[in-house]
Amino acid sequence: MSELNTTSPERDNLRLLKKTLESYEPKFVAEHLNGVSPGAWTRDTLKRCLEGKLPLEFSEAEFRHLHVLLPDAPLVDRKHDFDFIDLFAGIGGIRRGFEQAGGRCVFTSEWNPFAVRTYKANHHSDDSVHTFNEDIREVTLSARPEVSEEEAYHHINEKVPDHDVLLAGFPCQPFSIAGVSKKNSLGRKHGFECDTQGTLFFDVARIIAAKRPVAFVLENVKNLKSHDRGQTFRVIMAALDELGYWVSDADANGTPDPKIIDGAHFVPQHRERIVLVGFRKDLGVHEGFTLRNIAQEFPEKKPTLGDILDAETDPCYVLTPKLWEYLFNYSIKHKEKGNGFGYGLVGANHVTRTLSARYHKDGSEILVDRGFDPSLGLHHEQNMKNRPRRLTPRECARLMGYDGPGESSFRIPVSDTQAYRQFGNSVVVPVFAAVARLMRDRIISGRRIAREKQADEGRLAA
Repeated sequence: MSELNTTSPERDNLRLLKKTLESYEPKFVAEHLNGVSPGAWTRDTLKRCLEGKLPLEFSEAEFRHLHVLLPDAPLVDRKHDFDFIDLFAGIGGIRRGFEQAGGRCVFTSEWNPFAVRTYKANHHSDDSVHTFNEDIREVTLSARPEVSEEEAYHHINEKVPDHDVLLAGFPCQPFSIAGVSKKNSLGRKHGFECDTQGTLFFDVARIIAAKRPVAFVLENVKNLKSHDRGQTFRVIMAALDELGYWVSDADANGTPDPKIIDGAHFVPQHRERIVLVGFRKDLGVHEGFTLRNIAQEFPEKKPTLGDILDAETDPCYVLTPKLWEYLFNYSIKHKEKGNGFGYGLVGANHVTRTLSARYHKDGSEILVDRGFDPSLGLHHEQNMKNRPRRLTPRECARLMGYDGPGESSFRIPVSDTQAYRQFGNSVVVPVFAAVARLMRDRIISGRRIAREKQADEGRLAA
């Protein structure tokens, strides 16, 4: 359907439908509309409307009901204190933390189509101030070696809005310096262009070099420090220093390392991640900052596992007898060999293991106890009746801090398998809300100083 050939109400209806279908399957949208107009909508009807074969006419009730599926826009008079961009965004966990601290997201990049659906279902995007991008390499031009450094930076400046903070949960990859020829490195303004080529950190560094934000937050698995015998971490830290950024607690290499934060301080889940917080050295706002102070942000009372579990769940989340028997025997076999492998059976007062992206396969790392009695045999009628269950996706949302205890506001528009993958790949939201609170005043000061410096440079150039 051409929007130019439709009336204003039809255009509004079409925009709303297209926006909704960015997150939800047509079958779900049709069933949702049938909640107010029983039997009026089918997946085929929506398809025909989109193709212009049928007029798209929503009643006022249908229009309002469809809007329920979209994230609310911020209040018009809501003040934002700084702007940030969200790279390798996943489902937006780091973004949520920084929005809570007064930030506004102006650019998002995420390539996974299922994660994009969940992200768009939960984060409002105002096209006048926000850009959504899929492949970050299309912005940095890193996949085109024939493009010069100068051309790449010019392209980044055109595509990426100005921002005060760069957020990125980039993948951990080894750097193959030997694979970069001397010819390829000649004439490069930045050394990292040679040292980090071929990795996704390269794209992060290029955007930092081009846009010069006040600060950044980079998140990764804690093993980033030891990855490739420490080479990966050394190259990253050298690149950030070369770009003119001070990294918090850079010299802290012992145990505990303030850069490694355990989500168990905020939610009932052990989830250690390395967090690199950096500030532009020339702005002078970094003095005295340390992630050791995150202890000041720990909640007085964190939720227990019992607080986030539902009293009743669908029987489909209970392990089958065959899977439960396999996991039970697998655990015994590895314990006899002295290995620590096995399932993690948890109750209301336990702290769970780390939720992983493979949770959808068997749920073994976090199994909710439903009355297993170790004094009875595995095949005892009571034990088989009370087989453990997986967490539901909704409980995973609470375990990761997207929802609070008893809440169900975070939208999950994807299958259980995709939801488990997304939460397992995500971050504990309250951790990054705490990091954002620690950084907030320095970001605002740095933003003011950076603008003053830019104005002064402009006057000198004139």
